[in-house]
Amino acid sequence: MKRLLLLSLLLLSFYGFAQERAYGDGEWFKFRVHYGFVTAGYATLEVDNTSLNGVPVFHVKGEGRTVGLSKLFFDVEDYYQSYIDQDTDLPHRFIRKIDEGGHTKDIQIDFDHSTGIALVNNIKHDKVDAVSFPKDAQDMVSAFYYLRNYLDVSDIEEGDTIDMNMFFDKENYKFRLKFLGRDTLDTKFGKVPTLKFRPYVQAGRVFKEKESLTVWVTDDKNKMPMLIKADLAVGSLKATLTEFKGLQHSFKIIMD
Repeated sequence: MKRLLLLSLLLLSFYGFAQERAYGDGEWFKFRVHYGFVTAGYATLEVDNTSLNGVPVFHVKGEGRTVGLSKLFFDVEDYYQSYIDQDTDLPHRFIRKIDEGGHTKDIQIDFDHSTGIALVNNIKHDKVDAVSFPKDAQDMVSAFYYLRNYLDVSDIEEGDTIDMNMFFDKENYKFRLKFLGRDTLDTKFGKVPTLKFRPYVQAGRVFKEKESLTVWVTDDKNKMPMLIKADLAVGSLKATLTEFKGLQHSFKIIMD
């Protein structure tokens, strides 16, 4: 449960074109996390215009939490924030504040892209570390907003992969995304043409390549996430888009 809530926040948006921004001020998504018909929790993601240290940024705020009986078995309350430069789409600050069944973290990361040094402030333990990161590294939220604007899917082919650098907590990771093809989803909004992907984070402890995760995003200029599926030993856990607002472009639906 906690992993899918994390991935719901991590995987809530994808691809677009460099000529047009795929997201902007006021965009908001809500997802239902569920086992079949049983609702386990909800996740939301929203974007606001603001500034950080005088620099115009998009402030992305993500939240995930369990509800109902799931809350009794495993209480999750997670908050994520990313401050993304409106010109470069690189993160300036990342905040992770989580409580997952009593396991808590409260971390703020400030990126200096001119020096390649990130200040990792572990607020819970009152400790600050300076850690180097590779050029153009993204945090776990900003990575997908970046891809929404800079990955051209007009000529993408099934089996193609995309790699990028990601910085999470105090470690650098290689993020890989594999394109699985195009698909049409039956949703509460109607039949939606989508792009289907499988995400991996290599050589890390947080995610493993062997995890069978699949993500469907709209095949339009929004690249809005519609469905995230995690195949488990028994059945599957899903995060399904239930509400949205503030899209930058028209939402494409197939009319019968």
